[in-house]
Amino acid sequence: MKDYMLSIVQPDGDPPPPEVLDPILRDLAVLNQEMRDRGVWVFGAGLHDVSTATLLRPKDGDVLITDGPFAEGKEHLGGFMIIRVEDLDAALDWGRRLSLLLGLPVEVRPCA
Repeated sequence: MKDYMLSIVQPDGDPPPPEVLDPILRDLAVLNQEMRDRGVWVFGAGLHDVSTATLLRPKDGDVLITDGPFAEGKEHLGGFMIIRVEDLDAALDWGRRLSLLLGLPVEVRPCA
């Protein structure tokens, strides 16, 4: 078994209105429960808005602290899941389901 991270790529801006977001969150809870029931789920979390990020960057033997995201962009990491599955194909299957459910890109990456 190998661990994989499913990273949810979220567009910048306000979240969808409740009439759009609520059904997505309900379906996401069902998918998360299925992952738990199948023993795939390890850990996952949604993240606060990218504006709440703080970047720590080493420079000249010190650390610079900057509010905000690492880079300006139109997308950011909105959340993630760690799953434990047999192989990359199984991780891609879960990532595909998550992407279709959310209507957002999902990056699948093995954990070291």
